[in-house]
Formats: sequence, C-alpha cells, structure tokens
Amino acid sequence: MKREEYQKLVNEYTPKVNKWKNAVIAFFVGGLIGLLGQIIVTIFQNSFGMEVMASYSWLCVLVIFLASLATALGFFDNWVSKCRAGLFLPTTGFAHSVTSAALDYRKDGFITGIGSSVFKLAGSVILYGILSGFFLGVLGVIIYG
Repeated sequence: MKREEYQKLVNEYTPKVNKWKNAVIAFFVGGLIGLLGQIIVTIFQNSFGMEVMASYSWLCVLVIFLASLATALGFFDNWVSKCRAGLFLPTTGFAHSVTSAALDYRKDGFITGIGSSVFKLAGSVILYGILSGFFLGVLGVIIYG
C-alpha cells in the first residue's frame, strides 16, 4: 500500500470533530463550574463564617472529592465526553487520574497494586510541575532580583 492510499484510508476512518462546538461547550461548562464554585465559596463564607482562603481551600477539597467519587461510581468519563475540556479542569483531572489508577490496580493489593500504581499518570504531572516551578522561580529571581 502506498503512502497516499494509506493516508486516504486514515482520513476516511478518522472521526470528524467539530472544534468550534467543542470549544463553545467547554467554555460554557467551565464557566458554569466557575460560577458554581464561587457560589459554594460564598456559602462557605456567609453560612459558616469562613475566611476567604479557608473557603477556597475547602472548595478544592470538595471538588477533588466529587471528582474522585464520580470516577469511582463510573460516570466521570461519560461527563467528560459530553462536557469536553470544560469539565476536565486541572484539579478534577488530577483527582480522576489518581482515582482511576487506584481502581484499576486495586485487585493487586494495597502495596503492589494501589501503592505502586496510583501515581503512574499523576507522577509525571507532579514531576514536571515541580521542575517548571523551580525553573520559573530561578528565572524570577534572576529577572527581579
């Protein structure tokens, strides 16, 4: 099979994606999540008398818990397929990757299964997040003294 024939087959069977539709859905879902988060923070502050930083910390805990729960119950992936990138925020995405890895390897036990596999995907995020933070911090010290 020639390269042109192969490329034609690939183009024929590759699903067509409407990028503008996905972008609009992600924009509105992400905005809705941001709005709901702000409502929850306001409730924490007004109903429980929390300070600003404490209410945002509790919001992060709540979002991580809900994303992990949705992953454990098996419907987070379905939501992401409908809501696109608007639902797959860094916090929920990280919680989903850790929880799904734990669920995938739970049959192998706590040590060799969950313990050794829970950060397989999330470990690279942690590593490169720390490295980029370090280098940006050094760059900031060099530039701003």
